[in-house]
Amino acid sequence: MTSLMMILGIVVFVVGLLVSIAWHELGHLSTAKLFGIRVPQYMVGFGPTIWSRRKGETEYGIKAIPFGGYIRMIGMFPPGDDGRITARSTSPWRGMIEDARSAAFEELKPGDETRLFYTRKPWKRVIVMFAGPFMNLVLAVALFLTVLMGFGISQQTTTVSSVSQCVIKQSENRDTCKSGDPASPAAAAGLKAGDKIVSFAGVRTDDWNELSDLIRANPDRTVPVVVQRDGEDVTLTATIATNQVAKKDSSGQIVEGEYVTAGFLGFSAATGIVKQDFGESLTWMGDRIGEAVDSLAALPGKIPALWNAAFDGAPREPDSPMGVVGAARVGGEIFTLDIPATQQLAMALMLVAGFNLSLFLFNMLPLLPLDGGHIAGALWESLRRNTAKVLKRPDPGPFDVAKLMPVAYVVAGIFICFTILVLIADVVNPVRIS
Repeated sequence: MTSLMMILGIVVFVVGLLVSIAWHELGHLSTAKLFGIRVPQYMVGFGPTIWSRRKGETEYGIKAIPFGGYIRMIGMFPPGDDGRITARSTSPWRGMIEDARSAAFEELKPGDETRLFYTRKPWKRVIVMFAGPFMNLVLAVALFLTVLMGFGISQQTTTVSSVSQCVIKQSENRDTCKSGDPASPAAAAGLKAGDKIVSFAGVRTDDWNELSDLIRANPDRTVPVVVQRDGEDVTLTATIATNQVAKKDSSGQIVEGEYVTAGFLGFSAATGIVKQDFGESLTWMGDRIGEAVDSLAALPGKIPALWNAAFDGAPREPDSPMGVVGAARVGGEIFTLDIPATQQLAMALMLVAGFNLSLFLFNMLPLLPLDGGHIAGALWESLRRNTAKVLKRPDPGPFDVAKLMPVAYVVAGIFICFTILVLIADVVNPVRIS
């Protein structure tokens, strides 16, 4: 049964991956057609074609390797200075440029001269290239909102899980009381496991972070604490202690290894599945996007640890970069967890949402062959042309992105090497969630 659920989880992720890729390419396709650019092909996947059908001027199909997709537009790059696209240089760098230029004019037909990608205004090209990543962002937001507002997420609540019997500095990293430790305010007040705190110092709240902040802000004060116990409200009186506690950041997350002096009540909060309202969901997503940006910026620094995990048997870090194979494996593990089916589905949707957010951020990097590289080229062309217009100089013409193809090949080579490294690590030393 466990193996069957593992396979089910992998299938769910792969289907989500294919939908995400198709959705991304649909953004490029729809805007390209909107601006009159001819698109001969729309493909999901790479490698041999396993199914295709032509509708109008575009061939739609699915390929065997579900790790990406593409649309092919006519005239991605302008012709060379001589106006020809078939010249071939013996220089390897010039060869890369000319190969890219030639590929951009494949399947050129009479009448296509006015339907080339490079002939569109820069702002239209920006829209076409941005539309793909933007579709991933839209899908990520939709899935996040579905989970946050429809299913809920696991978080600390105002219900008491356990009561500390004494006051211990959190930096001491122990949970056993010593003879000299004072009794905790929670134990002295009679707080019990299972109590739900509904009011603290006259402030009613059902949010753990708000309750935590109230406790921290009231050291050395005697305050009323109203709890819900066996269906009834019970008022307790607690004298809040001053203690060394873990520091929290602006989003309420614990900062590892840093401590502050603040109020201390002395209980552990129970976790539960809590639905978020729209405002809370936006805040949560904003925090995740910020974390994703930080993770992307920190990616080069994680390569040594990834190498050690792949080849030297070092432990795989929980925040280690993970590829499609690793994510599919995590998707499989989700469906083997001993949690309700609704939460399995919610976690799977979160995984696909996170994948789409990563696709958006990664594709927005201003590097060829990524979408962001083409966007940067179009913006640079617009700047050049507008500057020339202001200075009353001759129009410099379209910016030849093909001249950057040698750099694009280097970038692609780095990406391929990194992908292979991640794949090896995902196979021999995978990230596990259980």
